[in-house]
Amino acid sequence: MPVFSYRATTVEGTIVEGVIEAADEKTAIERLKNTGYIPLTIALPREGLKKKLSFKSSKGALLTFTTELSALLGAGLPLDRSLNILAGITESSEMKSVVQALLKSIRAGSSFSEALQKHPKVFPKLYINMIRAGEAGGVLDVVLDKLNEFLESSKELKDHILSVMIYPAILLFTGGLSIIILLTYVLPKFSLIFAEIGGSLPLPTKILLTFSNTLKAYWWMAASAVFVSWIIFRNYIRSDAGKYKWDSVKLRFMGDVIKKLETARFCRTLGTLLKSGVPLLQALNNAKDVISNQVISSAIDAVSTGAKEGKGIAVPLADANVLPPLALSMIKVGEETGQLDSMLMKVAYTYEKSLSVAIKRFVNLIEPVMILTMGLIIGFIVISMLLAIFSITELPF
Repeated sequence: MPVFSYRATTVEGTIVEGVIEAADEKTAIERLKNTGYIPLTIALPREGLKKKLSFKSSKGALLTFTTELSALLGAGLPLDRSLNILAGITESSEMKSVVQALLKSIRAGSSFSEALQKHPKVFPKLYINMIRAGEAGGVLDVVLDKLNEFLESSKELKDHILSVMIYPAILLFTGGLSIIILLTYVLPKFSLIFAEIGGSLPLPTKILLTFSNTLKAYWWMAASAVFVSWIIFRNYIRSDAGKYKWDSVKLRFMGDVIKKLETARFCRTLGTLLKSGVPLLQALNNAKDVISNQVISSAIDAVSTGAKEGKGIAVPLADANVLPPLALSMIKVGEETGQLDSMLMKVAYTYEKSLSVAIKRFVNLIEPVMILTMGLIIGFIVISMLLAIFSITELPF
């Protein structure tokens, strides 16, 4: 029978650690609860697996906070005692001070959502609105559990995107560094040899040497130009008009990936809000805020107007023409059957899986393009050097 290690807390807030023998993880959790413990972490020591309700299972401070608070409230502890326990066991010093501030506000008479509003950099508007809905309906523990699922899904999606982009980033860095070393260090060595021998060099070699000497002499100007251009570009895309145009360009070249990403974000957020009891119009406004592409976001603005006029959201979304046809069909079915929140979650799950495939396809496309581009540049440098070496045999001695 497997032996699980655990980290739990008592109702008084005392942290306990140990091991427990059980047939599976669920049985281990039930046995811990029967002994009066509230399990925070449970794992197979040999495999290093951790239960979903674990502070250490997530790197994100917000996800960590939500996971633990959901576990404590689900065990029947009042909010102030739960926050008091979290203040004692939170490992992040920054999050510890935030939890202590939340506890102080609640003891002063504020509601949980009002206390969260005082820390907008830590708790986004979406998070606060869901907590407010949970307070109004008396289901705060249920809402926190849904928030936990939402944050975990968002983090998994973000981590997946970052992981598949690691190789192209390394390839771009190493290829660019190789080209810079060839142009600024290797080629100048050859230029000295060619200058001593004399004679006429091939045109590609002359072009390459001229570029190399210019780059070596005025590298600071090139670096300054790149830096200034980056600052100008960054400031431009931060403006409303610039961001809209930049998002239009990204949508043109990466339309499939971006549409699936934004569809998954929008539908999961809207579905989570509706399941938590947030009114449709308020949920639409909050769900629109998670869309980063301004072209899609501005198109969805009309959905709120359509919902106010009693058209629902399926028809206005179809008129906006920014979501994929399958997503629109599923949303329409969900609206007709009165299961819009559940159908939105299914749409999100479908497009999160589809997004993984689309990202892999996109990366598989740009990898050979990057390799080919780097190969052509380095090949031109090598051929130019070889042409110069071969031309030496034609010089009279």
